[in-house]
Amino acid sequence: MNDIHQQRVTAVRQQFDKWQIEALLITSPANRRWLSGFTGSNAMLLLTPDQALIATDSRYYTRAQNEAPHFTLFKHERTRQHDRQFFQAAPAQRIGIEQKHVTLEQMARWRGLRLGIRWQPLAETVEPLRAIKSAAEIALMQRAAAITDQAMAQFPHLARPGQTEKQLAWELEKVMMAAGADGVAFATSVASGPNSALPHHTTGDRPLQIGDLIIMDMGARLDGYHSDMTRTFYLGSDPPPRFWQLYRLVQQAQQTVLQQARAGMTLLKVDALARNLIHGAGHKEHFGHGLGHGVGLEIHEGPFLSPHAPKKAMLATGMNVTIEPGIYIPGWGGIRLEDFAWLTDDGWQLLSHAPQEPVIE
Repeated sequence: MNDIHQQRVTAVRQQFDKWQIEALLITSPANRRWLSGFTGSNAMLLLTPDQALIATDSRYYTRAQNEAPHFTLFKHERTRQHDRQFFQAAPAQRIGIEQKHVTLEQMARWRGLRLGIRWQPLAETVEPLRAIKSAAEIALMQRAAAITDQAMAQFPHLARPGQTEKQLAWELEKVMMAAGADGVAFATSVASGPNSALPHHTTGDRPLQIGDLIIMDMGARLDGYHSDMTRTFYLGSDPPPRFWQLYRLVQQAQQTVLQQARAGMTLLKVDALARNLIHGAGHKEHFGHGLGHGVGLEIHEGPFLSPHAPKKAMLATGMNVTIEPGIYIPGWGGIRLEDFAWLTDDGWQLLSHAPQEPVIE
């Protein structure tokens, strides 16, 4: 366990009394990687005040030893006997579990061991700690964002009438891979024409046409970390006045958040900075999704800027979030602008830098 992973494990152990547990079982892939460094697809971590175990199968014995050397390796081949031996290797009577990541089948299997363990469901474990990003994490996401910037810069040169959404998405993904991405952060989304009115359109076979609004949402993945960015384009040399009116409104909503949101402000109030502006312009029914979300080992992670955020949840220094207001009008189209930024003691540091120049002549 290198220093950063040791610090993270220590920080989690300090929560045991608050959670009223004697040990913590981690099954979430993102939480597992953040705590241990292990990148394989199958493992469980079991933390006690003085032990750190990683259980995985024979495919990953060597990887676990290399990536998480200070976790004790438990060779686990997914049998009932190995389940029993694993939990007996670090005996505890009250074990916290991640209630969002444990299946009913897993819970029934563990209870069936009859080890006398009290399983304590926890709504959150590592997630609040992960929401505060280290400089090293931000550096990785800056690199992923730079790759995304490079691909987005190619969009005006690649988008042409007659090209399908799928073809355009593939060309952009190739740019990101050639620039060094390990993969895409999520399924690249090209939403053209009437599809741009769908906030989460699935890229399809529609050919691009002159006069289309095109919402381009994409990101790169690098060493487990993600970037996320959206731009809206107009395919043609003469966008109508309505386009410019709504485009400037979305820009203003995003800039208002960057200028006014600060540490200590509730997530609800941050969301309202943009939402009230859009609602006040007569588009209450046209902005339905949250303003933004955290980005890291998962493309969507806390904090979540939303009108449904917990009342007391606050923005804190070290958090990074997307800021992505949008307006979607059925039968006309949609506009969304998304950048993601890191909140420092001096304010916001933008991680994405692609220009907001929408016209493709």
